[in-house]
Parts: sequence; C-alpha cells; structure tokens
Amino acid sequence: MDFTHLHVHSHYSILDGLPKINELLDYVQDQGMDSVALTDHGVLYGAVEFYKEAKKRDIKPIIGSEVYVAYEKMTDKRPNVDNKSYHLVLLAKNDKGYGNLVKLITEAHLRGFYYKPRIDEDLLEKHSEGLIALSACIQGKIPRYILAGKEKEAKNLALKYKKMFGRDSFYFEIQYHPNIPEQKKINETLKSWSSELDIPLVATCDTHYLKPEDAEIQDILMSISTGSDLNDPDRMTLKEDDFSLKSPKEMNDLFSDVPEAIENTKKIADLCNFEFHLGETRLPPFPLPEGETPESHLRELCREGLNERYAEDKKEEAEKRLNYELGIIEETGFASYFLIVQDFVNWAKKNHIVVGPGRGSAGGSLTSYLLRITNIDPLKYDLIFERFLNPGRAKVSMPDIDLDFTDKRRAEVIDYIAQKYGEESVAQIITFGTMAARAAIRDTGRALGYEYGYCDRVAKMIPMGQDLGETLENNVDFRKLYNTDPKAERLIDAAKKLEGVVRHASTHACGVVIGNEPLPNRVPLQHPSQDDHSIVTQYEMHAIEDIGLLKMDILGLKNLTIIEDTLKKVYAIHGQNIDIDKLPLDDEKTFELLQQGATTGVFQLESSGFQRYLKQLKPSNIEDIIAMVALYRPGPMQYIPTYINRKHGKEEIEYLHPDLEPILESTYGVCVYQEQVMRMAQDMAGYSMSEADVLRKAIGKKIEELLRSQKEKFLNGLEKNGYTKDLGEKIWSWITPFAQYSFNKSHAAAYAQVAYQTAYLKAHYPEEFMSSLLTADQKNIDRLGFLMTECKRMGIEVLQPDVNESFAHFSVV
Repeated sequence: MDFTHLHVHSHYSILDGLPKINELLDYVQDQGMDSVALTDHGVLYGAVEFYKEAKKRDIKPIIGSEVYVAYEKMTDKRPNVDNKSYHLVLLAKNDKGYGNLVKLITEAHLRGFYYKPRIDEDLLEKHSEGLIALSACIQGKIPRYILAGKEKEAKNLALKYKKMFGRDSFYFEIQYHPNIPEQKKINETLKSWSSELDIPLVATCDTHYLKPEDAEIQDILMSISTGSDLNDPDRMTLKEDDFSLKSPKEMNDLFSDVPEAIENTKKIADLCNFEFHLGETRLPPFPLPEGETPESHLRELCREGLNERYAEDKKEEAEKRLNYELGIIEETGFASYFLIVQDFVNWAKKNHIVVGPGRGSAGGSLTSYLLRITNIDPLKYDLIFERFLNPGRAKVSMPDIDLDFTDKRRAEVIDYIAQKYGEESVAQIITFGTMAARAAIRDTGRALGYEYGYCDRVAKMIPMGQDLGETLENNVDFRKLYNTDPKAERLIDAAKKLEGVVRHASTHACGVVIGNEPLPNRVPLQHPSQDDHSIVTQYEMHAIEDIGLLKMDILGLKNLTIIEDTLKKVYAIHGQNIDIDKLPLDDEKTFELLQQGATTGVFQLESSGFQRYLKQLKPSNIEDIIAMVALYRPGPMQYIPTYINRKHGKEEIEYLHPDLEPILESTYGVCVYQEQVMRMAQDMAGYSMSEADVLRKAIGKKIEELLRSQKEKFLNGLEKNGYTKDLGEKIWSWITPFAQYSFNKSHAAAYAQVAYQTAYLKAHYPEEFMSSLLTADQKNIDRLGFLMTECKRMGIEVLQPDVNESFAHFSVV
C-alpha cells in the first residue's frame, strides 16, 4: 500500500533534525515514495529549497511545519509556566493554507516568542482555512492531556480542532515507538476515540534522521545544541527509540491493524496541492508621475542624465548605446527595477551619504551611469552591457546591482526604503551558518567528550576551504591518523555526517527584500535573535529570488565611511565642499603617493605585496590602477611582472594578430579582463555580445561540454571572417588560460575609483584622512598601533587624549 511521510524534520529544525534537503529527497526517492511533507519545528526555512528539489525528482512536496502552541495565550510570559509549549503539525492544502501558515509562523516569531516561537488557539482559529492539522507526537496538546488524565479536556480540544479545520482536515496522529511507554497509551486512546468522535487516524513517523544507524549522529547534534556531552545521563536525547525515515513496507507492517491510518496519508497528500510560482517577477510598484509608464519615465530620467553626463561630441555614441540598453530593459520588463534603485541611491546622495561608484557588472550599464546609480562611464572604459544583463541567456534573471554605502549610514537607506514601500513590505534577509569541516570536528569532539587539545589538533590538520572528504583524499597525515587511531576514526566519521548541517541563523550582511505586497502574505518573518528586534525573512536570498521578490544587496563599506568622515572634516576645517565623484583622475600628487607605495589606508591597495608592485609599476593613469585591482589575485598575479615590464619597455609588446591591438592596447597586450575576451569574440569571430557572454562564462567556469561547442563556434567564426585556422587555434590556446583568470573590468574599475578617491584624500588632506582612518579602527588595538606608525612615518603627531580638547573620536587639532 502507498504511504506518505507527513511528519519529517530536516536540518532546518536547527540542531535537532539531521537530514539535508537533498539527502532527504534522495532517500525518499530510493524508498519508492512519490510524495513527502517537510515539517520543521516552528519554521519554514527550507520550504522553497524543498519544493524546488522535490519537483526535480518528480516527488510531490507538501509544505508544513510542526508549530508550537502556547500553554494558554501566546503573549503570556509567566516563568516556569509559559516556557512549556505543545506541538501541532500543520500542512498547507492550497494557496490560502500556505498564506495562513506563513502568517501563523510570522506571528509566532514576532509576537509569541518566549523560549519558543508560539501561536495560540485564537490565532489558529483566525488562520485555519486551507490547512490540515495533525495532533502531533507525544508533545502535542491532546497527547499531553491524555497522559495527564485530562480526557475530557482532550476530547473537547479534539472536537474544537475538528470544527476549526473541518472533518477531512484534522487527524489523530499515531506513531510507532515501542520503547516509549507513553506512546502506546496515546495510540490506544486515539484509536478508540477515532470512531467515537468521527476524527480519522493518520500514521506518521517523527523523522529526525534517515537511517537507524544515524541515531548516534543525531544524538551528537542534540548534544551540540544543549552544550552537553554523550556521557551526561540527564541530557536531552532521542536515543530511547527509532526516529528514522521508515520505508512504506515497514509502515504498512507496523500499522497493519489500522490500515486506514496508512490510507489517510495518501488522502492527505492528495489534498495538499500548494504550488510556489517560481520565476515570476514581483516588483513593487514605483510611484510614477501622472500619465507616465515605468518605461517612459525611465527614458525621461536617462535623457536628463545624458544631457548632464556627456558633451555634445559624445552624445550621438551615448544615445545609440542608451537606446539599445533601454530596448532590452523594456523587453525584459525591468524598467521599474532601475527606477526603484535610482530613487534610493539618489536620495542617499542628496542626504550626503557617500555611495560607492558601483560594484560587480553594473558598471557596464550606461543606463545605470545616466541614472547616477553608478559613477563609472562604460563608454570611457569600454565596459559591456551584456556582462550585466544578457538577453541571450537561457534564463534572463533580474538585474543584480550591488550597492555600497557608508557602513554607519546603511540603516538610514534601509529605513528610507521601508518608508517608501511600507514597513511590512521591506525586511532584511536571513542567512544560515553551516558546520564547516574544522567546526564539525571541534563540535563533534566536544559532544563525544574528547579533550579540547586533541580535537583542535585534528581540526588544524584540515586545510582552509577543504571538506573532510577532500582532506582524507589529499592529506597523507590526516588519512594515516584516520586509519590508525580508532578515536580519530570515530570523530571524523561523525563529523563528516554533520558537515554542512545548519548550525545557526543570522542576518545576511547586505541582503534586503522589497515586496510587492506585505511580506507576511507570502514570506515568513522573524527576529534574527531574541536581543535583535530587526526583522528578517525566513527564506535565504536564493529562495527570495526564486519566488520572484526584489532582492537588493545594500552593503555597508567602512572605506566609504572613512571618505565621508574625511569630507566632513575638510569642510569643517578648510571650508571646502569636495564632490568625491568629480575628482580629477590625473592628479599629480595622488599618483606620486601611489608610485611611492605609500598606500596604508588606501582601499584595496594597502597590502605589502601591492605596495611592492606599485613601486615597480609607477602607475601614471587610472587604467593602471584598474589593471592592478584585476591582476592582484591568485592566478592572474603571475602576469603582473609582464604587465609592469611591458609598461616600462623592458619587454616587447606582442600581438598574435594586429586586430588584437585595439582590444589589448590598454593592458600592454596582457588579457586582463573578461570584457577583452568578449570583445575578441565579437570583433574577430562574429559573435553577438550576448553570445560572447556565454563564451566568457564557459571559459571562466570551465564547463567542459560548453567549452567544446564554443571552441568550434569560435574557430568557425574566425575562419568565416578571413582568419586562418592555424591562427584561430593559436588565439584559442592563448586566450583560454588568460580567460580563466580574467576579471570583470566593471568591478575592477569601480574599486579602482574608490582606491583613487582614498589615495587622493590621503595625498591632499593627510591629517583629516588619517584621523578618519583611526576612528574607523579605534576598537582594533593592533590596527591602531599600525596606523599610528604610519602617522609617524608621514610626520603627523598623534596626541594623547586631553579632557579639554578630545572628542569621542579622533579629530584634527
């Protein structure tokens, strides 16, 4: 007989459930089941991921949660009374049910949190439509009443739930746990009441891990959660019985006396038909002037920007590029996106909040430049729009403009967005910390009762960034320890199963979501912690994008705070109002500082290695800084000496063909940027820019199958344009290693501009700049000492605190 698991915990039941979503669904598939529910404790963290992955496997996903029900009222906070709560399993039948489940979970976290996020029966009744309820495990309210001898109260509550949810939507949940004597009593009582109260039975398996042999690993997980070790007899544990995911045959055998309890699992699965609408774009409406559409208003703003940004002799080229970009933006339906972003960026600038010039590929968008979202001229730096928004991609996703603001004033920007679109429609985004290899070893060792020094020694054998599987394969000493020391074998085997399991939730450093309606209609919300009362989504950023909501990356950058503080001091002391976005890019004093390698405190350029290369390079223009930002990374760093030698004529600049010269001229024949690879494909092999972006991605990500087809296309294109096959092979062999390391020039140009701005301020206003730098790092004693040494080198005296002169931060006297 078919069977569906309706009470299942994943690792999103944090430090209680063990299975990761993929592992869970693979196991369900292996067991021959075609549907399964996810019911994590009090949350919907994994709902979108679970839905997507289940659909890939042709498994029907049932979205649910095992919620906590308050002792009486969810707002009560009586010590030793309201720290207790009951369980109830809720499953979404349809869209209405999902919406109600989201509201219940959100209310539980924002209003009902006391030890656990709780709801109460008043709230449940208000949001019961479209939901199926199961009476839960022995921690359910009805089971607890039965065990307490309160049978009348239990029956009354059961009838209340039956009326609340409907006859086909409330079930008595029975489970098989022979080693828990209370379970037998609950099962017998519920079986006898089923016909008496006309409430159907459903068989479940309170799953916390997949296989019986995973019980010890789940036990370790709970020990990590509670801070106890496995030798503590009073610790919380599930070891008294089996909480694995049983097969349909096992469940049928265990409940052969009540076959209807098995049949009802399929009945419930058939009733649950909620679907996420993935891939739909749900942009918030941007308030428009009367008679305007998003497209017409965007064109108007860009036209204004064009007149402000470009002189007459450049307008024709800019206008041609703008019309092309706007055509794509209108075709993809993203006009509102640009209007929303330019609005809060320009609000920040009007309120003297320093905004970064743009990061990532957004610098390739002339539209963004004209709207003053970015401050990088894509025509001047030969930046490519398709690197940012490629209409030729199989799936055209929402543009992704990452924005830097001063870290001290980032919250003001988020507050403005919340006021504009409604506080209920704006929230920050959650992120989940998972156990990395080293942490898994240390946490597991603590739970096993191993001494700290031993675990620390084993953990330090794991190279940073490698997982335990890779370390066992590549590290001879680690493998030897594993094979010869049973203690290490037990530790590593357990840690391998815990690696990647969610350990905690926190606020994403930059993610903000803006909804097209109040977020609690579609997205569960919570506070990041009991002490932090800001609001975050329960869905992480990829899930937010999947369900079509607008995700913005609003980053706080300390270097912009340093710039802002310096500008304020310059204005206060010298009366000069400097527009940081309009600095001359050929300033002699700034390049003198860079050529000396005096870049302590200069964004991106302050490491000793960078200083050494700057002294050798003697940069003389902004292109040199852009190239160095792109090259100073593992991999392309090997090409820095070539770049330097060619700049100074110590090495001949060679091109495989004269047609490569205009593309590589600015970098002395070294292929530094992804945009250069794309330009070669367009100019020489006849690619469109959309196709060139696909080539860039294939080489950069080393996608073998795509690489083979792209090589053939590239060589054929060259031949068609009159180049020889031999030359084509040479060019392909030459660009492939370069292209694997090549960098996004849009990003390098933006960061080079911030580097130049900080260097300019240090060169022209050293006291103001260094005092701002010291203020930014005043809580880091080691860094303060380092910066004070730099002040001494610069001939700037750092005075001791003085009760008559000092302020809260470093200042210029």
